[in-house]
Amino acid sequence: MRSWPISTFKASAVNATTGKGTSGTVRILGLDPGLRHTGWGIIEVQGNRLSFIADGAVAPDPTLSLAERLQVLFLEIQSLVAAYAPDECAIEESFVNKNPVSTLKLGHARAAAMLAPAVAGIPVAEYKPNLVKKSVVGAGHADKNQVAAMMRVLLSGCKAGSKDAADALAVAVCHAHHRASAKRMTP
Repeated sequence: MRSWPISTFKASAVNATTGKGTSGTVRILGLDPGLRHTGWGIIEVQGNRLSFIADGAVAPDPTLSLAERLQVLFLEIQSLVAAYAPDECAIEESFVNKNPVSTLKLGHARAAAMLAPAVAGIPVAEYKPNLVKKSVVGAGHADKNQVAAMMRVLLSGCKAGSKDAADALAVAVCHAHHRASAKRMTP
């Protein structure tokens, strides 16, 4: 069996000016799962202020077997959890593709991505792609370029190194908005 170093993920950008430990600050890991590229983004929320921390993508070698690619995803996300210590995680739900085999494989990638934070005791929320886009762009059918542009506007210092990373940041921002709404409605 092959083994991979746990911390081979590459952050496309990191904001070193913000850090964990501030009272009332919540750190959120957003994930946009895929077998070829799984985007990730970390933000911090303090009150109604969002701060960019880091983003990037995990890209397993496509020549690896399905099980090996899933292992890489799990280990890399586990590494992100250890490195950035998020309080909560949010992941994009899968949509049903015309190709059932592709949909099933995406489900495998989602499972590997969800398991890493869950093993660390971090709650994982799921959001439909249209809700994520509507939350950050205002339109449920926005394209990836619109999402990336909005992330650069909403998150100071964010360059959104890839469209997958921008989508993951959007999932984190969507979660920040919805968790705030849920807290206001809870007595």
